[in-house]
Amino acid sequence: MPIKEIINKSGIAFGTSGARGLNTQFSDRVCAAFTVAFVNAMKVEYSFNQIALAMDRRPSSQFMAQVCAGVLEALGYAVHFYGVLPTPALALQSMKDGIPAIMITGSHIPFDRNGIKFYRPDGEITKADELAIMADTSFLPAFTLAELNEKNTAKEVYLARYTNAFASDLFNGFRLGIYEHSAAGRDLNRDVFESLGATVISLARSDVFVPIDTEAVSDEDKQRALDWVKEYQLDAIFSTDGDGDRPLLSDEKGVWLKGDILGILCAKAISARAIALPINANSSVDFVDFEQVTRTRIGSPYVIAGMASFDEQTDGVAGYEANGGFLCGQGLRLGGSALAALPTRDAILPALAVLAKARLEGVSLSRLVEAVTVRYTASDRLQNIDSERVKKTLANWMVVPQQAVLDLSLESELKGVNTLDGLRLTLMNGDVVHIRPSGNAPELRCYIESDTKENADALNLEVISRLFHYG
Repeated sequence: MPIKEIINKSGIAFGTSGARGLNTQFSDRVCAAFTVAFVNAMKVEYSFNQIALAMDRRPSSQFMAQVCAGVLEALGYAVHFYGVLPTPALALQSMKDGIPAIMITGSHIPFDRNGIKFYRPDGEITKADELAIMADTSFLPAFTLAELNEKNTAKEVYLARYTNAFASDLFNGFRLGIYEHSAAGRDLNRDVFESLGATVISLARSDVFVPIDTEAVSDEDKQRALDWVKEYQLDAIFSTDGDGDRPLLSDEKGVWLKGDILGILCAKAISARAIALPINANSSVDFVDFEQVTRTRIGSPYVIAGMASFDEQTDGVAGYEANGGFLCGQGLRLGGSALAALPTRDAILPALAVLAKARLEGVSLSRLVEAVTVRYTASDRLQNIDSERVKKTLANWMVVPQQAVLDLSLESELKGVNTLDGLRLTLMNGDVVHIRPSGNAPELRCYIESDTKENADALNLEVISRLFHYG
């Protein structure tokens, strides 16, 4: 059976961040099919005989990694397996070596699902690469599960990227809680901050996979942060999603920062001048003195394309997303040193850069946040939706946006509509209601923007409760 038929029959497709599906859909043949198709797509542009591989801590990831390594070895490629590793660390190593990479991860989605991310030698694959993978007509070779022998090089390179940027006493006297759960980079995160002098307190380490979503922080985790700051006298709390490309950072009060506000602060801290960001990101960025700001569809491939759209001579190019993931282009600086490009989401950079900025300037993290926050956002999601029903509803609302205003009982007249990615309604009172299906899971996302935090939170609750009837 041709590879494209194996993939099509699996029910797995590319979302905004790799191929995603149920664990049961990622059989050995399906994992092998994606792997061979990826290699074939890369061979069109690159010459290589080695491929980098890593994974997150999901129960199904080990098997999937063994399949990918096994079929790669059957094709004659040497596999550099880096074990459990943050996705950006794998990307950094593969770019350094000039070889493709495969990351087994479902990021923040529930543990009964998983995924595969693919990296070219120069960064994330493109939408054109995705189409080529899905259309591959070759056949699978005979293969067996591989024995995985872990290398530590990628961890060392990633650690050095950040610890070499600052003095080793930067965080002396600073108490940082790390909400470890099952994050792929939980030990590396500790190493980074301890190497820079921080006292690190381990919080909620788990042997069971925990699907942390940095755009929809649970009420339980909100309360945990408030309690942890008081109990351990913390100056901040840091965490990430499952594969370490989306950050979660709290201030000294135990309040989790919004990812797009963290993105603004990081961009300023590393001397960014030109910013690409998705349409759902907080518009406070428009009140900051960046030279260029471009809006894109939601998803790192689109943000990367937005970064690439800037003139080649543009210096200080970066991108970030509402989930907090930060992408580095050319001409950026961290701690006074040049920061190599890393055009994929990274979690530790924005946390480290902003905490360092607060430390060096002698101000609190909450004060930094207040200084750049002009607009306030809130977001949530409905899980396990009826995807076909939701698509039909959204299609109808896009044709008649006023119907969405009525169905959602919005209390202001409609001012503007944007359908670049989902349905984004701007109301006469300045509020924004943005609704879109997730590209990674059967979820309906809701993004709210308003002039106060209280208004944003209240409208978010109202809209989510009404969307429940359409999901």
